[in-house]
Amino acid sequence: MDRGDRAVAKRFEAYRPADVLGGTMDSWSESVPTEGAIELPPDPRALDAIGRNHSLETALADLVDNSIDAGATSVLIRFVRTQGRLRSLYVVDNGRGMAPDSIDAAMTVGGRRSYNAQDLGHFGLGLKAASFSQAKCLTVMSRASGHAAVGRQWNLDRVSEYGFSCELVPSEFAAAELGKPWPHPLGDHGTVIRWDDVAAFPANDNAEQTERFIDAKVAKICQHLGLIFHRFLESNRIQVDIDVQDVDADLVGAPAPVTPLDPFAYGSSGRPDYPKVLRADLDGRRISFHCHLWPGRSNKPQFRLGGDGVKMQGLYFYRRDRLLQAGDWVGVHSDHPRLQLARVEVEIDNDIVGIFKMNPEKSRVLVGPEFAQLAAAARAEDGTSLSDYLTVAEEVYRASTARSAKRKPMIHPGAGLPPRVRKTIQQEVPGLQGEDAIDIRWDMFPDDTFFYVDRDERTLWLNKRYRTMLLGGKHGGLNDLPLLKSLLYLLVANTFEGDYFGPRDKDNIDLWQTILTAAVQAERR
Repeated sequence: MDRGDRAVAKRFEAYRPADVLGGTMDSWSESVPTEGAIELPPDPRALDAIGRNHSLETALADLVDNSIDAGATSVLIRFVRTQGRLRSLYVVDNGRGMAPDSIDAAMTVGGRRSYNAQDLGHFGLGLKAASFSQAKCLTVMSRASGHAAVGRQWNLDRVSEYGFSCELVPSEFAAAELGKPWPHPLGDHGTVIRWDDVAAFPANDNAEQTERFIDAKVAKICQHLGLIFHRFLESNRIQVDIDVQDVDADLVGAPAPVTPLDPFAYGSSGRPDYPKVLRADLDGRRISFHCHLWPGRSNKPQFRLGGDGVKMQGLYFYRRDRLLQAGDWVGVHSDHPRLQLARVEVEIDNDIVGIFKMNPEKSRVLVGPEFAQLAAAARAEDGTSLSDYLTVAEEVYRASTARSAKRKPMIHPGAGLPPRVRKTIQQEVPGLQGEDAIDIRWDMFPDDTFFYVDRDERTLWLNKRYRTMLLGGKHGGLNDLPLLKSLLYLLVANTFEGDYFGPRDKDNIDLWQTILTAAVQAERR
């Protein structure tokens, strides 16, 4: 040992205690002693923190999970509006309902109930996490057969005053809420969940803004629930509707039904020998990969899933027929536009320990390190591997783009159509080089003709005197009436081509003008 080593050793000895509570530094105790206990209740503000990864759509999906677990066959989601503002949101189901002890367990933060083999619930936080992620006040009112109506409430603004003492709702009020004329009467059992002070609702009383919010949210909720629960909806195990109650007008709007959005409903496969099932085994348990190929150039909503179909490639994990994750290759492969037609169903109903975990919001699946190895080892009966499947997916995509390239080029549209429509046209039809885009705009005409082709301004003009009527009395915007505008664009786009506007083009314009003007005038009457 040199001088430096001896110095370090000496300093260590100087700081080493000779005895630590009766033992040496190297000693170890079988257990740690204690001397009594103190109660440390959680801070009530902890309720503010749970469920922060939820959106309104995923939060409602969590409540629908509970309804399905309760044996419900119908679920209603209702927005309540008064004085121009949205005030409350209801989720109503005709499930088994809850007796007093059951509702107390359901409202206990972190409470865990027993789950049977088919239940969608898992963590015991769903109702509270979903609700507090969206609203400051959660009220649950329920009735089980043979029991009186019961109600409980958590209000985050009052939880600091009452601590973790859940507030009681009078049985009479709970019974009145359960007994309302819901579209599907609850009878002697069912549950009503009410959210108040919902953070996502517009904070002003602008009726037009509120209407736009409702339209956008209803569409988004229908799309999300239609995708997540498409197997339940397709088999008629559950019916989900969304409506809006206007308290001031004392009326309820027509319900918007949630329809199934099956990400594998492609009709005919992209290749005749698909889908194929690839299997891999782990400790006697089998994992199956149902590999599908969408046909190329599809604009079906089941392919686009409310956005860009390119982003929806990958693995689709299901647990007990409920979709947990839509898309993403989760480490098996990286996303690529050439793989946009590839989608794989993976069932995880067995909850294989150590391989799959789902997040508390049930919107994402986390996989262990073994999963990529299993995916690589999976084989179909004909020997096809996942790598072979992805190669075929690229080939099918390339073939579909080659076919679309053979389509006759068109001048692409510019302003006047929503970006999504313009993007679809650009994907489906090659653009005509050297030609400026065609704008579609409104203007007040001196006569009753319906449209005007302005080749100099590269604009298809529509007569503004018909606009309000076609919009059903609503105010329009730059990209309004996309269906009508798209049809007119497809009809007249070729008349903008080239430098020469011939007699045949003029005759076609006159013909279309006569027929469409007569049609729009008939519509006005």
